[in-house]
Amino acid sequence: MGASLQEIKRRISSTKKTEQITGAMQMVSTAKLSQIQRHTTSYQVYAKKIRSVITHLAKSHLLDGGASITPRTKEANENDDQIDGLSMLVKRPVKHTGIVVITSDRGLVGSYNSNVIKQTLELISGGNHSTEDVVIIAIGGTGADFFKKRGYKVPFEFRGVKDIPKFRETHQLVKKIIDMYDDETYDELFVCYNHFVNSLTSEFRAEPMLPISAMNVGNDDLTDDSEQEGFSAEYEMEPSEDAILEVVLPQYAASLIYGAILDAKTSEHGSSSTAMKSATDNAKDVISSLELQYNRARQSAITTEITEITGAQAALD
Repeated sequence: MGASLQEIKRRISSTKKTEQITGAMQMVSTAKLSQIQRHTTSYQVYAKKIRSVITHLAKSHLLDGGASITPRTKEANENDDQIDGLSMLVKRPVKHTGIVVITSDRGLVGSYNSNVIKQTLELISGGNHSTEDVVIIAIGGTGADFFKKRGYKVPFEFRGVKDIPKFRETHQLVKKIIDMYDDETYDELFVCYNHFVNSLTSEFRAEPMLPISAMNVGNDDLTDDSEQEGFSAEYEMEPSEDAILEVVLPQYAASLIYGAILDAKTSEHGSSSTAMKSATDNAKDVISSLELQYNRARQSAITTEITEITGAQAALD
């Protein structure tokens, strides 16, 4: 019985250490969640404005000239750090579909990664795609490793996204994505990620990114007061329409990618906080059960010892 009591005590001690670790991880994730939510709130002001401009350009039919645009050559893209904005309007027959999948680099985030991957696979199967005509751009190691093992083409992966990502970090990522579109690595592009609702809930989103057109620029929540009253915005372009689009479209693409990464990171921290809270609560339940088991075993041992002592005393008498 003594060995059994020692084993229970070791399990209690081990579980208490686990509880301390998961409790600390919950506090860290909660702090990160609070920080990134404040950052997201300020960024959404910019994102809404740039999306509003693109919406107005779409209404003015300035995004409808994609078929007549000739993208820059591959050599020009490699030698220039600037993003070719007009190339994002180019439309062509869809032979290959690109999917940006945003996951985490680590585990301990509950169902966060599995939900994104599962929904992305459903998107692929729903479009009757095969591993040959789907190109995966993986942001996060979990998604990259998953799709590589299953035979998907993953020509580019981006690991090590910071807990509070900065806007400037996405420039090279966006440029690479657009250069691959220019090179016809894929003919359309979707961004798949988990949208943060609250710390307990997130929802999967698959947003079309390329080519940019009036069809995939949402505007239901961006109409201003003048539009509601029956007025529409008109733009006078200086120096030219192409020059304006060369500046605005890369900013719009960067806002889509960065906004998705920021939203996904917020969802990741929320999932991590929830998962660690669940683990901490489970550890407390296990400790309570083990302590009850230990007390019962100890009481049984004491009762046995008392019985033996009483028996021995009776034999002496």
